[in-house]
Amino acid sequence: MEKSYAVQVKDVGLLIKKDAILQHVNMNLEYGKIYGLVGRNGSGKTMLMKCICGFVKPTSGEIFVEGMKIGKDVDFPQNVGIIIETPGFIPYYSGYRNLKILAGLRKRIGKQEVMETLEIVGLKGAEHKLVRKYSLGMRQRLGLAQAMMEKPDIYFLDEPMNGLDNEGVEEMRDILLRLKKEGKRERRSC
Repeated sequence: MEKSYAVQVKDVGLLIKKDAILQHVNMNLEYGKIYGLVGRNGSGKTMLMKCICGFVKPTSGEIFVEGMKIGKDVDFPQNVGIIIETPGFIPYYSGYRNLKILAGLRKRIGKQEVMETLEIVGLKGAEHKLVRKYSLGMRQRLGLAQAMMEKPDIYFLDEPMNGLDNEGVEEMRDILLRLKKEGKRERRSC
């Protein structure tokens, strides 16, 4: 694995019940860039992301994230923000409380960082509203807040603009470009 890559996928294949979901996938993703996976529904984009994040073990090949081999050096990449498929939250808790619970798992951030992140994604003023009363777009924003609140170096976002109106899509684009620009990545030896 070359340490200059954030993610490296080498000849990855995935079979599920004799169906080839992924075949000979290779890619090198550099730090500080935004990449998009393009393909038809059912082409394996989400499954590839699940493999990269360690949620699904590929049948063949190797995946490295920040120089660590997934499934060997680590089960799950350590410094990533993830939204895969529909973000899941406790519906009878507020958006803030959901994020506070998640932040408590690793104890890296506190109330201030959670509130700042909610403001960045456009949920200031709705932070105490129950998630079950959130629109689809608001849940997407909450999912992005969950992915970015600990300021990871790498993001894996599966269709982050689902459920957003035109203004929301533009705001999401601006947030992603700002995250890219902030790219505060320290080079660590791998």
